[in-house]
Amino acid sequence: MKHCRAIDSNNYWLFCARSQYHFSLHAFPLDPLALFCKSKRTQILSGEFAMRSGLPTLEFDVSKLMIRIEVTLNADPTAISPVVEGIMEMARRLECAAGKEFEIETALREALANAIVHGCKNDPTKKVQCCVGCDEERGMLIVVRDPGAGFDPFAIPDPCNGENVFSNHGRGIYLINQLMDEVKFERNGTEIHMRKY
Repeated sequence: MKHCRAIDSNNYWLFCARSQYHFSLHAFPLDPLALFCKSKRTQILSGEFAMRSGLPTLEFDVSKLMIRIEVTLNADPTAISPVVEGIMEMARRLECAAGKEFEIETALREALANAIVHGCKNDPTKKVQCCVGCDEERGMLIVVRDPGAGFDPFAIPDPCNGENVFSNHGRGIYLINQLMDEVKFERNGTEIHMRKY
């Protein structure tokens, strides 16, 4: 995995992550205060695999966003860490959901892993889409979408009951529900919405 960071001619701080299956480029103002004084939102430039018109939508008012991140990644588990690290670094710089970074990072990792393993069946030719938004009043909202057939979240066995305690999988959704303040599923379970105040 290669990481690069640079400042371009428009004074934007750039973060990119490249691997065999993934390329993304994120750009946002170098000075986080510029975000509050000007547009209150960032622009994200997705890489060659981006499908901007098909990205999940955020329920937040775009004009009030401190940050908006749109990422499309191939369903490769090695793409999870650079995407999560990039998102969390931007959130920290802007003090978005300050003090709740551990919960948000863990839930985001679990949601992306579930989308890759279950929604895409570990097929790196398939894409996972992620949108992140943050505003001062409503907190942080993360939406992860996969191209799978979906599932019934209420049919997932409780990992705290009976023999499920000894299972080596099946705790991702439970963890997300414990860590985030609001969790809901859309599009027949192919899209998860997670919110932290």
